[in-house]
Amino acid sequence: MYRILTINPGSTSTKLALFEDEKCVLREEIHHSPEELAQFKRIVEQYEMRRDAVLRFMEENGISLSSLDAVVGRGGLMRPVESGTYLVNERMIADLMAPKEREHASNLGAIIAKEIADKAGIPAFVVDPVCVDEFDDIARISGLPEIERKSLSHALNLKATARRAAKDLGKRYEEVNLVVAHMGGGISVAPHRKGRMVDVNQALDGTGPFSPERAGGLPVGDVIRMCYSAPPYDKTRYTYEQMMRKIVGHGGLVAHLGTNDAREVERRIAQGDKYARLVYEAMAYQIAKEIGAMATVLKGEVDAIVLTGGLARSEMLVNWIKERVEWIAPVLVYPGEDEMLAMAQGALRVLRGEEKAREY
Repeated sequence: MYRILTINPGSTSTKLALFEDEKCVLREEIHHSPEELAQFKRIVEQYEMRRDAVLRFMEENGISLSSLDAVVGRGGLMRPVESGTYLVNERMIADLMAPKEREHASNLGAIIAKEIADKAGIPAFVVDPVCVDEFDDIARISGLPEIERKSLSHALNLKATARRAAKDLGKRYEEVNLVVAHMGGGISVAPHRKGRMVDVNQALDGTGPFSPERAGGLPVGDVIRMCYSAPPYDKTRYTYEQMMRKIVGHGGLVAHLGTNDAREVERRIAQGDKYARLVYEAMAYQIAKEIGAMATVLKGEVDAIVLTGGLARSEMLVNWIKERVEWIAPVLVYPGEDEMLAMAQGALRVLRGEEKAREY
């Protein structure tokens, strides 16, 4: 039996879990208040605060370093890598700590895992980080040579759910073609061809469907006019930071309806709010359109369409999507996401000798 500690820092919380093989024996989510986070200008500056929270969790629950076989941190925004389980090394730590245009709390997962693992003399891993890149070269080309399409996605859950779907289809992941849609605060839709995620919308601040918190793909000309306060957007002068917040965090359902909670949106719809219904159905429409687009990447040879993430719990949203895509392939629904289990499973595959840990 292997004991594995998993660490998943998010924007306002740090999720922790202890596994004995695939069994989760302890789980906790530590919430960080806006006041607590406001004192830090950069994500990396939160490191000591979040590390100390992890150490308190271990102490309060009697988790000794000597009892662990591995520590897994959520993989962050680093250089593009292929899918797999990676040993955390100094090169990875340096890349995660370096100043960059995009930052995310997930960057801290590997750094915290490495410190704890080094004290215990055990390996630290990351599994299928957000920068997993298995694109075909043709998928990288945009309409401007200065801008390359990038692979940034919810790779951990996309990959784990794809493996689960393949198993339920009675096949290996490397034998199937799937279109997988992770539907949460951000939405990633990816075609998986015989074990490789060969395309995906850039779910952080790029293209694809709008989501509860993100604007998704927008008419580029209008975005430029808004940035430069050109007509009809001449009332407000937006800064770079303001525009980025509009796109990530204040876009999507938040922009239209003032909430990122799909349950609240459905309550409004039940009370007769026609605009809430229009916007919510438009999100389903855009998700379905992206699924259709990704089916063309697989030339229509799709074994199943897979819906996962928190929004997959919404029967209303799922049904709207199904109405538009079931003609392509059967739809499998796996509500929620279990990133902690996916992290533990990635480490287990290495510890059991089923696959070799990759070097970053």
